[in-house]
Amino acid sequence: MQPSSVEPQKARRLYLFLREKIISGEIGESDRLPSEPTLAQEHGVSRVTVRRALDKLTSDGMIERRPGAGTFVSGKRASMPVIADLANALSHLVEMGRSTGVKLISFSYVQPSAAMAEELKLGPNERLQRSVRVRLIDGQPFSFLVTHVPESIGVSYTEADLASRPLLELLERSGVVVEEARQAIGAMLASPEVAEALDVEMGSALISMTRVVYGADGKGIEHLQALYRPDRYSFHMTLTRTGDQGARRWKPTDVVPSAKKKEAAKGKATTQE
Repeated sequence: MQPSSVEPQKARRLYLFLREKIISGEIGESDRLPSEPTLAQEHGVSRVTVRRALDKLTSDGMIERRPGAGTFVSGKRASMPVIADLANALSHLVEMGRSTGVKLISFSYVQPSAAMAEELKLGPNERLQRSVRVRLIDGQPFSFLVTHVPESIGVSYTEADLASRPLLELLERSGVVVEEARQAIGAMLASPEVAEALDVEMGSALISMTRVVYGADGKGIEHLQALYRPDRYSFHMTLTRTGDQGARRWKPTDVVPSAKKKEAAKGKATTQE
């Protein structure tokens, strides 16, 4: 007899297969999906497995079931991943904050690690304000954010402020002048806490971005560790070729396309957190 874990794995594979077909447009908006018996036969799985895969697509808002008619691709699929311009990550920040929702998970003051104290150039015995938030787009979670801000800056806004306004807006309201930021992008696996918050399976691959923001005086203003669902968020960069012949290289361009509404499925948003 097959292990009980086999069917969920098959359901996951079928879910990902159908999801990719929908996102790519191969199965178009309002198209009817094959029936459960047909999908079961085509993919060599049970109808229970098919139903599990379809249940997940339904919860994602990608398909809708119409009694007596069948299962159809939902118009909601047009809500594509947020696309962030990596070369201009700190522009139009408040705009993005207003186009997405945020849920505050925790808020506290903590002692910094030695590494973070050095990175933010903290003074002796200076504490950090630590917050954990989840950002949502169209009501669905797409990023898990752990932010540390020096206590001297963090006391200028409240927990309620942080639950309703973009962090950078609050920092600038306190009189802080943002001068530059350094960030690194990689990948990470979802821990149990993050998986639950982002509604993904534990161990799922996530985009990882660490950013440290500095003020005009060279001191750290914010340390952000962000984890993103890759199906709902991606980075891009516009590059141009520069340099002399034989030593040409790619360089980020300063020209950034105009922001468009995310509902158009081709819009861009920035990485404000």
